[in-house]
Amino acid sequence: MQNHPVIQLLPDQVINKIAAGEVVERPASVMKELFENALDAGATQIDVEVVRGGQQLIAITDNGCGMSRDQALLSIERHATSKIRSEADIENIHTLGFRGEALSSISSVSRFTLITRPEEELSGTEVQLAGGKMLSVEDIGCPVGTRIEVRNLFFNVPARRKFLRAEQTEVAHIRQLFLVHALAHPETGMGLKIDERMVYNLPRSGNMEDRIAELYTPGFLDHLLPLDYSDGEYAITGFAGLPQTGRKDRQEQYIFINGRPAAAPVVYHALNEAYHSLIAKGRYPAVFLFIAMEPSLVDVNVHPTKKEVRFRRPNQLRDAIVNALRQALGFQSLEEELPTSNIELPPPQTPVAPPAVRPKFETQKKMEQLLVRTEVIEQGTPNKGLRPPREDAPKAQSPKPNASSPWGWCRIVGRIGENYVVLETEEGFVLMEPRAAHERVLFEKFMAATHAHAIQKQGLLAPETIDLLPSDAQTVRENIGVLQELGFGVSEFGGDTFIVDALPVYVQDGPAESLLVEIARELETAGKKRGARELVKEKIAQAACQTAVRTKDQLSEREIEKLVADLAKTEMPYTSPRGRPTLIYTSFTELNRKFSRD
Repeated sequence: MQNHPVIQLLPDQVINKIAAGEVVERPASVMKELFENALDAGATQIDVEVVRGGQQLIAITDNGCGMSRDQALLSIERHATSKIRSEADIENIHTLGFRGEALSSISSVSRFTLITRPEEELSGTEVQLAGGKMLSVEDIGCPVGTRIEVRNLFFNVPARRKFLRAEQTEVAHIRQLFLVHALAHPETGMGLKIDERMVYNLPRSGNMEDRIAELYTPGFLDHLLPLDYSDGEYAITGFAGLPQTGRKDRQEQYIFINGRPAAAPVVYHALNEAYHSLIAKGRYPAVFLFIAMEPSLVDVNVHPTKKEVRFRRPNQLRDAIVNALRQALGFQSLEEELPTSNIELPPPQTPVAPPAVRPKFETQKKMEQLLVRTEVIEQGTPNKGLRPPREDAPKAQSPKPNASSPWGWCRIVGRIGENYVVLETEEGFVLMEPRAAHERVLFEKFMAATHAHAIQKQGLLAPETIDLLPSDAQTVRENIGVLQELGFGVSEFGGDTFIVDALPVYVQDGPAESLLVEIARELETAGKKRGARELVKEKIAQAACQTAVRTKDQLSEREIEKLVADLAKTEMPYTSPRGRPTLIYTSFTELNRKFSRD
């Protein structure tokens, strides 16, 4: 007789250990669950103690609302929670934790102690468990709030325990998690003690600038620009890092959704899009992004540990993030500059540029005063250059100095290594890479033409007839107005065939057919405005890179002067559209220090 598998209910102990496999990955996972519970309890002070990477002890003490004896016993039961009551509540989450299996799962794989007291009771309750089994429940004297001690994690699951990393690795995860929650809740005082050593002791501030200053080096705030954006549906605040904060990973990119640390691919795509022309590929700037929205617009229950979230309207959120970052970084958005098809445009007008936001580089902070003077290059005066001021003569004034100019005046010293130009400024010297600088100048020139609806066209010697696939042809047909605004001379010829007789001047050397297909597919996948805008930026960047001077081209002094002056007028003079640095500054103070001069 053949034996068939028999379906049966699992014992609670097995169920709890399975749940622990989802919730408790490592000691930092335990800390996360307990930390969120403390915050949800309204704590204004949370203290964390860790011994031996959390394997021997993780203890969290808070001054929150605490629990009565009955509530304390109920809190360690599976799926017992105070944070939701009905199915509808799952779609409208306002708290950090809500599943209800955290304490049950944690207590099933550790020696667990819960000490708690609400304000209205004179004594508290101590509950002790080991491996999920109840050991004791006693009255105890304790302050208002809750303390949870988790000892000997995975003592009864040796297979899980042996997969833990070295103590230093587990401590690194704990510290990073503490940092994230400290940034998310500056209004809460927090302390972290590791192996009896106080690592962080953060007072209540309620001010993000103060909290960042406490957690990072003193000059780090100088690298950040404030975010403050709202479109009615999404409110975005925080800080956007300048290009020099870039690193090889996203370790300094913090995303908070309604106060909850979270990750979402659409947010990272938006960050890449906003910084596309400011930082080199593979580098990620520091970002502290706080996004507030109606809870019904985000699903925080798609991951067992709530690491990732999902949005109801991801495209709108992406657009909001990109616009918020560009506003902070001082760049105009193209969102309202490109028309949709079949809409008649008003006559082009000269746009009013918003005031540029000057980047503040730490190594260039000595140049803060160099914003108001740029010597005028006189036409026809040979070898005048940008000279330093004489002591007996006032410095020449520029009629309209640009707020983002990296210098007030400078002197061209010469070239070194055939690749770099040396400039002397009031407070030090600058190395300029001509090709990267020229790329930035051309890029912003073309961007200005795009904003002004003044993209120049280059007629083809012979019009090209292009046959497209039906899907591509339909997209082109629906967006001919957009394509013409971008500088394409395109018209229908019949069926799925089109005639192209002109291209935008910045892509005039490109193959018309592949350009048209590429744009059509961008428009289809990303939407009319966003697709057109990003493709325009991409093509402008490519054109700037292709037409910029070569590094080893022998520029005359006059040409270098012109390049220096043009770069000083750009909005972001410090990086090329591809994110390469254009300038490297060294102050005289740094030189004196290196040469041991007082």
